[in-house]
Amino acid sequence: MFKRLLPDRIVNTVYEIDLNELHAQGIRGIITDLDNTLVSAKTPLATPQLIGWLDLVKERGFRVVILSNNNDARVGKFASPLGIPYIPAARKPGGAAFRRALKLMELPAEQAVVVGDQMLTDVLGGRRAGLHTILVTPIAPAEEGWATQINRRIEKIALARLRKKGLWPDKGGPQHGK
Repeated sequence: MFKRLLPDRIVNTVYEIDLNELHAQGIRGIITDLDNTLVSAKTPLATPQLIGWLDLVKERGFRVVILSNNNDARVGKFASPLGIPYIPAARKPGGAAFRRALKLMELPAEQAVVVGDQMLTDVLGGRRAGLHTILVTPIAPAEEGWATQINRRIEKIALARLRKKGLWPDKGGPQHGK
């Protein structure tokens, strides 16, 4: 069970994602979470640094969809100025929204990656949908809502078990569950 929570890659921020490596592996689409992945949960719009990164992503030929469990008002206000398609109220880790994102990008699962900060929503949902997964360190955990805080407690238990089995590094990578 816990192995389904293992991401393919772990990075601290989206800026550490090696776009050349993804492209060489045949990845052409990025399904990304919003809150605590691209910006903090209380940051209403993209930062200049994020806008630059998203421009680079698009220049490299990647298609992007924002997939969030947050509501339409939050996700739409963020994604619309960027011209990025989005799916709010996604109900991750359920598979329907991931399939919808793939359809929006017109890509098969093996050509897309999910980027997110939660093992129980982003990684599990992506793996269940047959997608590559990248886990990032949450940007501002103190701003998380109660549901995410519950998920973090479950992640902490999962991480302890994964570390005990030698499947998760003791140091480096995101500081999940610490």
